[in-house]
Amino acid sequence: MPADDLTKLDWRKATASADGACVEVAPLQSGGIAVRDSKDPMGPVLRFTRREWVSFLDGLDKGEFDHVI
Repeated sequence: MPADDLTKLDWRKATASADGACVEVAPLQSGGIAVRDSKDPMGPVLRFTRREWVSFLDGLDKGEFDHVI
């Protein structure tokens, strides 16, 4: 399977991002999710499977990460 072309992804960030300092996410052609720092769009990209991403979002919804902010 060919690697995902990161330049052709539909990157999005939260509308609540006031100063542009946010993470951006994009669906991968392979079915996963890509995450990058909006301040460094040419920097490293984290890749997650769809299952990993859904688990992370579920944890956010349940407050499992509230202690880190």
